[in-house]
Amino acid sequence: MKKKVFSSFLILLITCFSVSYAQNIIDFKNAKVRYTGRIGMKGDAAELTWTASSVIVNFTGTSAKATLRDDSGNDRIDIVIDDKVTTTLQPTTEKKEYVLAANLPAGKHKLELFKRTEYDMGRLYFYCLNIDGQLLNPPTYKYRIEFYGNSITCGYAIEDTAGKDRGSAEFENGFKAYANQTARNLNAEVNIIAKSGIGVIISWFNYVMPDIYDRVAANDKQPLWNFKKYTPEVVVVNLFQNDYWLIANAQHEQFKAHFGSTPPTPEFIIKGYQDFISKIRIKYPKATIICALGSMNATEDKSPMPGYIEKAVAGLNDRNIITHFFPYKQTPGHPSAKEQTVMAEDLTAFIKSTMKW
Repeated sequence: MKKKVFSSFLILLITCFSVSYAQNIIDFKNAKVRYTGRIGMKGDAAELTWTASSVIVNFTGTSAKATLRDDSGNDRIDIVIDDKVTTTLQPTTEKKEYVLAANLPAGKHKLELFKRTEYDMGRLYFYCLNIDGQLLNPPTYKYRIEFYGNSITCGYAIEDTAGKDRGSAEFENGFKAYANQTARNLNAEVNIIAKSGIGVIISWFNYVMPDIYDRVAANDKQPLWNFKKYTPEVVVVNLFQNDYWLIANAQHEQFKAHFGSTPPTPEFIIKGYQDFISKIRIKYPKATIICALGSMNATEDKSPMPGYIEKAVAGLNDRNIITHFFPYKQTPGHPSAKEQTVMAEDLTAFIKSTMKW
């Protein structure tokens, strides 16, 4: 009789333990959930807008789910298990639970939800995780880097293997872009502030990077980002490609809006760049700022843009503001996945050498 009662109790105990183990709900505010990027907290969810914004956890178990919603239904979210992309989600506008991983080997795993599309393709809302194990302490990073960039940094058209240079959400992949690759090469946490078509003094639309660089979410004028939350050792600014195209396009509406009928002078262009870099310096007094350019045709031989950047940097007279230019890739369209990797290898080596990392 005692044996029968003990067996029943043991079965009940195992069953209860299994049920609670299988339903470990991790709220978005849990201290062991690590976010990268500028994340907004909106009521009952975390809001991810910028390219490369991510949710990262370490856990023990064999499966994981997440409750998500996307305001547009266009965002692409890479699911990264143990530093390898395993699948890509396209969350809908309905709040629902998605399977992120199943049948993993028992043991410790790193799970990441990585927003690979830029902010005007959607806002992702992350509510909670559901894991069949225990949440562990979050990963740590040796360094911090921040990027300010355009479509190259966003990973525009990387997945368009037909060579049509299409920039819709299905073809964009910030995970494969040079900025994210560089950060991963260096085991660095990364913030990416980037928008396709954006410039420093002129864009293909009616705002420029100095207008949005300090926002939590680029489309919202408020709230502004608290720069004390994230202090990078290195800031990379890879802008001026769109400026290069547009300052020579007198018929474009943004040219007319900014300059009327007269192209901007070199002095005006240089000062505009200096003013933006000075804003970054005020936010990060101790960071090394790398004024980069490329690898599209803003670094071709006839381009004045590298020279403008060099003069702007020289005029700032700050030994921790330096330049680094990617050679012109000499192929049509935006950088391919392979060309992005070449950029990442170049920048990784430059940062290692410069920073002694």
